[in-house]
Amino acid sequence: MKRRTLPVAAALAATAALLLTACGGGDDSSKDKNDKIAGAGAGGSSSASPSASASASPDKNAPTFAFPSDITVTVDRQPTGDVTKDAILRDVAYSTQANIEAFGKGDGKSTNMSRYFGGAAFTYWSQRVATLKKQGLTLTGHYRYYDFEVTDVANGKTAAARYCEDQSKAYGKEIKTNKVLRTKASNKDFVLYTLQAARDSAGDWQVTQQNWKKGDAACVQG
Repeated sequence: MKRRTLPVAAALAATAALLLTACGGGDDSSKDKNDKIAGAGAGGSSSASPSASASASPDKNAPTFAFPSDITVTVDRQPTGDVTKDAILRDVAYSTQANIEAFGKGDGKSTNMSRYFGGAAFTYWSQRVATLKKQGLTLTGHYRYYDFEVTDVANGKTAAARYCEDQSKAYGKEIKTNKVLRTKASNKDFVLYTLQAARDSAGDWQVTQQNWKKGDAACVQG
């Protein structure tokens, strides 16, 4: 399976005429109008299924998210028993939820995006959200996230992590017409994300770099 990476931020799939995938900072050359927007999720102490209006998890100082009524997200984040790793995975899950909220509402510089993304990753995503909105596109459907894992922690300040996304029931949508850009289900609907995170001055873990691989065997489910 082909792997695309960005040196500083995620290269993720887009939908319809606009693709959010990128290599080395540039947009993907593919023009497949059936690609989806990838890279969003939900937070929660173990699992959650927030939808429509504002939702929040029971975690202390948890953010509040507001999704459009046609978007739902589910996350399965099991506790590790390690305080630091659990904090990292909690905020990584929040970052995916912040991303979905940003694309759904067309606001790439929201409070939640600023809280859970930093540096070049924040710049990249805020630009992608703005570009998609300019193209008259958004997203719809259900996004599911699972198999969260911390793969490295350095000095309690930086970390590496990974998780899977199931976007088999998620689609792009035209804002003006509300037309849903449905796609045929395939193994490419399952995406493996690997990322770098750093702890900020407020104690939150922010995603600073991110890579993706569609159809990775570690994430594909029947």
